[in-house]
Amino acid sequence: MNPILQAQSAHKSIRKYTDQAIDDTLITQLIQAAQGAASSSFIQAYSLVQVTLPENRSRIAALAGGQKWVESAAEFFVICADLTRVEYCSVEQGLGELEGNAEHFIAATTDATFFAQNLMLGAESVGLGAVFIGGIRNDPTQVAELLQLPKHVYPVFGLCLGYPDAEPDLKPRLPVDVILHKDRYDDSRCASDIKAYDEQMQAYYQSRSGTKKISNWSEQTAGAVQKKKREHMLSFLQQQGFLKR
Repeated sequence: MNPILQAQSAHKSIRKYTDQAIDDTLITQLIQAAQGAASSSFIQAYSLVQVTLPENRSRIAALAGGQKWVESAAEFFVICADLTRVEYCSVEQGLGELEGNAEHFIAATTDATFFAQNLMLGAESVGLGAVFIGGIRNDPTQVAELLQLPKHVYPVFGLCLGYPDAEPDLKPRLPVDVILHKDRYDDSRCASDIKAYDEQMQAYYQSRSGTKKISNWSEQTAGAVQKKKREHMLSFLQQQGFLKR
């Protein structure tokens, strides 16, 4: 297996870090490399905010549900979908202001996500650990105010970076033949596939070297989506100029 495939397969979310700082030159190199990610029509509709003030880190950690690693990580970034530059170009070229189209929201969100995944992979390749923080969407209005995000920008998720002070076990992913469909979508095996994966994940949780728990994938997945609906997101996004049509 080549180094890139090995790094992709070995990802683990790291939430415990040493006190070692990350060199500013390395941070710049990682960001520049991450910019090599694919971009819809090359609009590059993303920005990131490096949060350095301790009081802001503390506030975001609390808003995210008490995720203390937001405070303890060497670096914390907020990854944003950003149509500010795109709208400027549109107006300057005589094509008018953006109108909040769903397509533009998707393009900006995927751009930000591709960039963020590239940034995480690059960081892991040089020995750093990372974890994405979706909890910043618990109260995106306060996060946007704290970071002074203008219209046409919204925080997609946070990213903690630091040198790992933990070595969690690797979680088994869904088998390839569960997620790969040939020519047409086939859900005839859905129940049996999930049952088998639940058994695998339950065995993993009970045998891992860290905190053991009695759970499976179905239980966690159902809870993740049904208990984190964040119904405020639509109105917030519309307030920021997204998803109006």
